[in-house]
Amino acid sequence: MSSLAEPKIFNQTNRVVESWYWAFKSKDLKPGIVKPLKFLGKDLAVYRGMDGVVRAVEAFCPHMGAHLAEGKVDGNGIRCFFHAWKFDEHGSLVDIPCRKTPGISEKIKSYPVQEKYGTVWIYTGEKARHDVHEIPELAGVELASSFGNSFIKECHPNVVMINAIDAHHFTSVHKLPVDVKFETKAINQTRIQFNNVTKIPKTKWYLKFFSRFYAHNLTYSMVYSAGSTGSVTVGPDFLHCHIIFALRPTAEGKTEGLTILVTPKHKGIFSIFNPIILFATKCVGNYFAKGDTEVFKTIKFRFNRPIKEDESIIKFIQHLEKQPTADWGFGEKLLEKTVESLARESHEETQMH
Repeated sequence: MSSLAEPKIFNQTNRVVESWYWAFKSKDLKPGIVKPLKFLGKDLAVYRGMDGVVRAVEAFCPHMGAHLAEGKVDGNGIRCFFHAWKFDEHGSLVDIPCRKTPGISEKIKSYPVQEKYGTVWIYTGEKARHDVHEIPELAGVELASSFGNSFIKECHPNVVMINAIDAHHFTSVHKLPVDVKFETKAINQTRIQFNNVTKIPKTKWYLKFFSRFYAHNLTYSMVYSAGSTGSVTVGPDFLHCHIIFALRPTAEGKTEGLTILVTPKHKGIFSIFNPIILFATKCVGNYFAKGDTEVFKTIKFRFNRPIKEDESIIKFIQHLEKQPTADWGFGEKLLEKTVESLARESHEETQMH
C-alpha cells in the first residue's frame, strides 16, 4: 500500500500522461482564426485553416519569439505578425517575405488535434497512439451532444476523477439508499471501466417501484482515459444518460474542466427528443456534482489509510501508474518557480538586514 501514498503519476503536478486533453469548444474557432491557448501550462497557438482543419503549434516564432497567435492564418498555414514568416500545416518554414526563398530550414513543433463531441482535443505526444475518449456503449453510434458546465477545481484532475468511483461516499454524501460496489475491467493501457454490480434493494416501496426499470443491476458505469477524461453512464434500461467529464491539469495542480453531454442521435421527427434527453442528462450531472463541490476547494489528498472499501480507487491508481507520460515541461516550470521563489526570499532577507 505504500506506493499508493507515494505514486509517481497519480496526483503529480510534474507528470502529464500522454493522451488527449480537451482544449475548447469547436464552435469557438472559425476558419481563418488563430487563438492563443495556455494548455497544461504550455503556450500554444491554435488555428483553423481555410480547409476547416484545426492545428496546434508551439506558440513562439523561432526567429525572435513573437507569439504566433498575434499573426494570421494563411491558407492552411500560419504567418507570424512580426516579420511575416510563414509555417505550413506541418510546422515547416516555407516563406520569409524579405527573401526570394527562406534559405534556412526551420520547423515549429506541432501537436495532433482531433474534433469530437463538438470539442477540440489536443494530444500531448508527437504521434497519437489511441483515439479520443469513447463510451463503450456508444461505440460506432452517431451522437448528439451539448455542453454542461465548465469549471475550476482546486485539486488535481486525478483526485476529481476518483470521486466518481468512491463507493462509500455515495451513502455518506449523496445519501443514496443503495450500497454501490464496482467490478473493474481494464479495457486497454489507457482506458479502464468500473461497473456497479449492486441490485436495487426492495426494502421500501419506492425502491420496489424503481427496480422495475432495471433488469439487472443499478446502472452506473464509469470509464476513464488517461486518468483525466471520464464518462459516466446512468439511468434506467430504457434511457441511459451519458456524461463526459473532460479535465486537464494546470501547472499549479488545479483542474480545468468541461462537462459534455451525449446521447444516441435521433433523426427526422424524433430529433425533437435530442435536446430533451441532453437537458435531462445535464440535470443528472448537476445533482451529483453539487454534493462534492466544497470538498474540492479544501482537500489535500494523500492516500495514507486505504481500506478494503477503497478497492476501486486502488485499482484506478495502479492502472494509471502504468501509463506513459509526455515530455511536457511541467517539471521545468515548477523548478523555475522554485528558483524564483528562493531568489525572492533571499533578496527580502538581505533587505531586512
